Amino acid sequence: MSCAIVGLNRCAYYYQPKLPDDSVSMSVLSAFTDRHLRWGFPKCFNRIRKLGYK
Repeated sequence: MSCAIVGLNRCAYYYQPKLPDDSVSMSVLSAFTDRHLRWGFPKCFNRIRKLGYK
């Protein structure tokens, strides 16, 4: 009833987005930071992108 008053569908109210699984890219990022302690996030991010991870 309250969803109808606001003008919102019940399915939109209960919607929970499906988040992508980032476990692979997180493990690659932690491997880079273990090997290269002085690299910052932008350098690690660019290197991971060059390797083909999204």
